[in-house]
Amino acid sequence: MDTTLQDPLVGQMLDGRYRVEARIAVGGMATVYRAVDTRLDRVLALKVMHPSLATDGSFVERFIREAKSVARLDHPNVVQVFDQGTDGAYVYLAMEYIAGCTLRDVLRERGALQPRAALDILEPVLAALGAAHRAGFVHRDMKPENVLIGDDGRVKVADFGLVRAVDTVTNTTGTVLGTVSYLAPEQIESGTADPRVDVYACGILLYEMLTGEKPHDGDSPATVLYKHLHEDVPPPSAVVPGMAYELDELVASATARTPDVRPHDAVALLAQVRGARGGLGEEQLDAVPPQALSAEHDNAEDRTSVIPRALTSRPLPVDEDGGAGGGADSFHHTSRLPSPPPPPPRHRPALRRGPMAIVVAVLLVLGVGTGVWYINSGQFTKVPPLLAKTEKEARDRLADAGLDAGEVTEAYSDTVERGTVISTDPRVGARIRGNDSVSFVISKGPRTVRVPDVDGYRLDRARSVLKDEGLEPGMVTRAFSEGVPRGFVISTEPGKGTKVRAESAVALTVSKGRPVDVPDVTGDDLQDARAELEEAGLEVKIAAERVNSEHDAGQVARQTPEPGRRAAEGDTVTLTPSKGPEMVEVPDVVGDSVDEAKEKLEGAGFQVDEDRGLLGLFGDTVEGQSVDGGDTAPKGSTIIIEIR
Repeated sequence: MDTTLQDPLVGQMLDGRYRVEARIAVGGMATVYRAVDTRLDRVLALKVMHPSLATDGSFVERFIREAKSVARLDHPNVVQVFDQGTDGAYVYLAMEYIAGCTLRDVLRERGALQPRAALDILEPVLAALGAAHRAGFVHRDMKPENVLIGDDGRVKVADFGLVRAVDTVTNTTGTVLGTVSYLAPEQIESGTADPRVDVYACGILLYEMLTGEKPHDGDSPATVLYKHLHEDVPPPSAVVPGMAYELDELVASATARTPDVRPHDAVALLAQVRGARGGLGEEQLDAVPPQALSAEHDNAEDRTSVIPRALTSRPLPVDEDGGAGGGADSFHHTSRLPSPPPPPPRHRPALRRGPMAIVVAVLLVLGVGTGVWYINSGQFTKVPPLLAKTEKEARDRLADAGLDAGEVTEAYSDTVERGTVISTDPRVGARIRGNDSVSFVISKGPRTVRVPDVDGYRLDRARSVLKDEGLEPGMVTRAFSEGVPRGFVISTEPGKGTKVRAESAVALTVSKGRPVDVPDVTGDDLQDARAELEEAGLEVKIAAERVNSEHDAGQVARQTPEPGRRAAEGDTVTLTPSKGPEMVEVPDVVGDSVDEAKEKLEGAGFQVDEDRGLLGLFGDTVEGQSVDGGDTAPKGSTIIIEIR
C-alpha cells in the first residue's frame, strides 16, 4: 500500500517553490521526498527534518551543517545540495535526485558481488570520501544505505548529516552516532573520529560486497560492538574459497583495529585499491562467488530488477589479436612447423642406435617445443602494476619486466596523489610484447583556482563569473543587509581570493534587502494598516477570508508575519479582515454560587469579574450580572457578577 497517501506534505507546495510528489524514504532525523522545483522545472529530492526535531537547536545545527558541508564538496560522486530553507515548522534541503537504488538494494538482491563489480562501486565511493577528507571533513556514517547507484551506473555518496571537521574531537558521552556494523573501534571507545573511521567502514563495505554478509554479527548491538573492539575482520577468502590474496590484503589493511595501521584517508586507500586491482587477472576479477544470486536473477527475463544495468556481468575486453584480455586460453594454439625436405639417400653402413641417438632426438623435440612456446606465448608478457607508483618506481618495475618506459605525460587529479601514476597505456595486466614500451600518466595533483570577487554583483552575474573561472555556483543563502540591495551578493564561502580545487562549489550569500521590523496593525482599519505598512517599505495583501475576532468588522483581525518579526524591504504582509466578534448568549447565573456562576460563564466563552462591594466580602451568592441572562454579548468579553 502506498503510505505516501497519509503524508501531509505529499501534494503540498513547500516554500512556495517545491511541489512534493511522493515520499521516498524515512530516517531518524528526516523524511526524503521526490519533488519538482517549479521555478526551474526540474525533479529533485527534498530532505525535510521531522517537525518534532525542528525545535531542537542541535538537530537543526547538524542539519544545516550537512547543507554547508556538501555544498563545499562539489564532486561527481557526492549527492549535490542545491538549496536550504525553512517553511514554518519544516526545515529542508533541496538535493540532487538520483533515480536508481542503494547499495543495500544491490546486496539484498545480488548477495555477494564479483570482485570487479565490488571495486567498481568502491572506487567512486573512495573518490567522494577522499574529496571530503582533503576538504577537512569526515562522513562518520558510511554504510550501504548511503551509497546510491543510479540507473546509468553512477555511484554517489549521500547523507553527510554526521560530518565533522577532521580536527574536531567529539565525545558523545555514551551515545555513539553511526551504524554499529560499520563503526571503527575508536568511535566505539571514545566517540572520536578522523578520516580513518571512514576507511574502516569502507573496508567493512568491501567485505560485505565480496562475501554477501557482514564480518561481525550478534544477537544484540552490544555483541557486535564487542567484536569490533576485540576481533579482527576475517579475510574474505575464509568465506569465499579461492578469493584473490590481494583482496584479503585490502580488507585487512582498511579494517585494522589500530587506526595507525590503516591508510590515513580515503585517497590513500583508493591508491591501494587501484594497485591491487592492477595485480588481478580477468578471471580473478570476474569470479562469481558461491554466495552470489546473480545467475538465477539474470535468467529470470520477466523479472524487474532493482540492479542498474551498469552492474551486470560484462564481457571481457577483446585484444586486437583476438585474445580475451589475456585470459588463460589466449595464445594456446598448437602451431605446426614445416619439416625440412629429406636429404638425398646416401649409401653408408648401418649404425646401431645408441644413447647418443636418443639424446639427439630429445634435443630436437625440445627445440621444436621451445619454438612453438616462443611463437605463442614466450615473446609476450603482462604490464606490471604501476598505479599509484612514483615515476621512478614505475620505470623500475617496467625494467624488471623487460619493458621500456614510453611517453610520460601529466594530468590533474583530485584523488591520485601528486607525482604518482594515474593510468597506463596499455592498461595494467594487458598482454604486451617483451620489447614494447608502456606509456603512463603522472598526477599533477588537484587543479586549483582563486575564488573571484563577486561581492556586490547580481546573483545571475555572480554565477556567470564563477563558471567562467572554472568554479560551480553552490548553495544560495539569503540574509538581511543594510548596505547591499536585494538580490545582490553579500559574500562568498570560501571567500574571494581563496585558492580552491577547480570545479569546486562556491556558496553565495545574497541580500534580502534592508531589514524591516513589521509594525503591529491588528485592530486598525484596513486602509490605515495598508498605509502604515507601505510606508515601512512592505507590500500588502488582503486575505479573501474574514474571521471573527475581538476587533470590529472591517478592522485587521490578524497579520502574517506577526508584529515584531523582521522582514526584508519589499516583502509581503498578509492582512486578514475581521467579521467582528462572535455573539454568544449569556447564561443566567443569578442565585447561583460564585463557583457555579464562573463555571457557566467561562464555559460559554466569557471572562468573569467579581463585584463584591462592602457587603459581599464574605458572600457566596450571585445577586446580579452586568449582562442579563438570555441576552447576547461578544465571545471573550467580560461579564461582571455582583455578589452579596
